[in-house]
Amino acid sequence: WATWGTSDPTPNRSGAMRWTGSPANPRLPPQPDRLKEPAMNPKEMTGLQIMQAAAAGHLPIAPIAKTIPMQVKLAEEGRVVFEATADESHTNPLGGVHGGFAATVMDSVTGCSAHTTLGAGEGYGTIELNVKMCKPVPFNKTLIAEGKVINKTRRLIISEGYLRDENSSLYAYATATNMILS
Repeated sequence: WATWGTSDPTPNRSGAMRWTGSPANPRLPPQPDRLKEPAMNPKEMTGLQIMQAAAAGHLPIAPIAKTIPMQVKLAEEGRVVFEATADESHTNPLGGVHGGFAATVMDSVTGCSAHTTLGAGEGYGTIELNVKMCKPVPFNKTLIAEGKVINKTRRLIISEGYLRDENSSLYAYATATNMILS
């Protein structure tokens, strides 16, 4: 029942919604477990702010993170850490985890690490991705994926990614080049 806005929940001029009370009693404060964050406008946020908001759960997860289960755990300038878990829906015709699982996770962490270096309103696109599969990805085991920027120019960002388990055993390694889109 706690909602942002009044009976007409439209954003104010800044785009944020404001809570004005419960429908039952407008003078009562909202229940903390029902309070929602004000609307965020990703077009006004830096790449780092977007990734940190995603890690904190303040933004909806990207649709690809439902297909390839992965979650942002850490975002800092030039670096991200995700957790990813392959399941039976990622099975290849031979019964193992499809290589596209690791490739997608590597594209995500290399791209998102690049994104953390961008200003508000800037985007990026992967123009090259090179993935080395080091050993088979296991089913139903949470792996740690890390992406790091290794070079940034005015138009391009080069990054690398690793997919490891909790013992630092390497499953995949990648390098990527992303073009900055303004």
